[in-house]
Amino acid sequence: MVIAASALRLDLDIFDYLILALYFITVLGIGFAARAAIKTSADFFLSGRSMPAWVTGLAFVSANLGALEILGMAANGAQYGLMTLHYYWVGAVPAMVFLGIVMMPFYYGSKVRSVPEFLRRRFNNSTHLFNAISFAIAQMLIAGVNLFALALILKALLGWPLWISIVVGAAIVLIYISVGGLSSAIYNEVLQFFVILAGLIPITIVGLVKVGGVDGLVDKVRQTELGDAALHTFANTAGTDNPLGANWIGIIFGLGFVLSFGYWTTNFAEVQRALSAKNMNAARRTPIIGAFPKLLIPVVTVVPGLIALVTVKGLGAEDGDYTYNNAIPLLMNELLPNGVLGVAVTGLLASFMAGMAANVSGFNTVFTYDIWQSYIRKDRDDAYYLRVGRIATIGGVVVGIGTAFIAAGFNNIMNYIQALFSLFNAPLFATFIVGMFWKKMSSWAGFWSLALGTFSALTLYLLYLGDVVKFNSDLEESFWGAGLAFVVAVVTALIVTQFTPAKPENELQGLVYGMGGEATSTETIIAGEKVWWRNPVLLGAIAVVLALVLYIPLW
Repeated sequence: MVIAASALRLDLDIFDYLILALYFITVLGIGFAARAAIKTSADFFLSGRSMPAWVTGLAFVSANLGALEILGMAANGAQYGLMTLHYYWVGAVPAMVFLGIVMMPFYYGSKVRSVPEFLRRRFNNSTHLFNAISFAIAQMLIAGVNLFALALILKALLGWPLWISIVVGAAIVLIYISVGGLSSAIYNEVLQFFVILAGLIPITIVGLVKVGGVDGLVDKVRQTELGDAALHTFANTAGTDNPLGANWIGIIFGLGFVLSFGYWTTNFAEVQRALSAKNMNAARRTPIIGAFPKLLIPVVTVVPGLIALVTVKGLGAEDGDYTYNNAIPLLMNELLPNGVLGVAVTGLLASFMAGMAANVSGFNTVFTYDIWQSYIRKDRDDAYYLRVGRIATIGGVVVGIGTAFIAAGFNNIMNYIQALFSLFNAPLFATFIVGMFWKKMSSWAGFWSLALGTFSALTLYLLYLGDVVKFNSDLEESFWGAGLAFVVAVVTALIVTQFTPAKPENELQGLVYGMGGEATSTETIIAGEKVWWRNPVLLGAIAVVLALVLYIPLW
């Protein structure tokens, strides 16, 4: 069956709209209910560090399961085939486990309120300010991606112009984050996790039925331009003759190590969920609990992308309704009956709100604590910073509206986001990992490794855009850009440390491995609860083994 070229507009009826209305009422209700518990800025920004592990774990994966993930990974599934699975099994799960086992003891044990604050304690104010500003910029750019993705859905749903959809969508998130803070975001993310699955599972099931099941899908994919290569993950990666145009070095080192670890271990929009946990063990289990559903998310993202590849005629256009980004909406339009269609649309809107809420809640915390309180207005009362946080939420959403139009210029938003990750996250991870395990790394080595790593990734990206440096795909550039940024940052740290003084050891307690503090001791990192299902090390090992096992039939 081939879907005929037709308007993207979805034909919703009254039942579909009722489902949407019920969802929005529930989301706003959670926001206003959470407001009652907000008494201090810590309640607003970190939920008073009181959340149980299962809540923070689901919120952790849901915060990443934004419209970027849904539309972007489905687009990648259609464009690159099963090689998109690398973003999950190499590019997510190992880093999530590493965060829980190794890095959360440093974050939670040092009682920092944000990732940039950790850098200030480990290095100096210059490193702190550089990271705070770059993080704020990155979150606004990524928030724009989520806004743009929502606008695609509202355009399909109501036929609204993109700019109206962007403004209306931003207002929804603005209300419940500014009212209920991080608690509202987290509880809504748990709700959104299940709503997203309820919306996407029918697309996968009905789509597979339409193409003749898994065997039918495999046969039809082989007949596309991608061919049999789209059904493997590591085939032909000794060179670059594969759909992704990347070799195994770029995949393992660029994506699996630098990009992945850079994102999951230092991205405050994710780490913030773990910092809101009620105790150290709950904080460590947060990303590991999230790793288990992450293993299976491709079933409702990558598989629909493949279904769209074989059923949507004209998919892959540079602009218009048939760009890769529209794979999911096109399938919804063709495959789902009314009622179920309402659930699917609600799931996509939920994914947008989960993603943007993570961006905005991370932005308002870093702006308030790490920029405003640290450098502009010090020593004010707590109520003042609570007000600043709410104002920052408004400002962040407004800026996000502007950056949404940048995202509109990319026909595959996942390529755009990977470029951002290689620019911002890769050098940050290098600076972090060296500084966390090497006590001699100096304060200024932290600043210059972060700055020059970022500059090197930006330079390579601009050379690629100007056709000075050639790559087989945008994603291959991202992999190598991330690798370059990492190497430059590490080399810079080694060199600058030789010519600048290290921090006194008494200022590194609890911030560097082996430098005192029970939270970062070897015993804490390798130990865990005696009850196996609460043991971070054991749970993490199980998650990594499952990722390897899933690769075997698709190698």
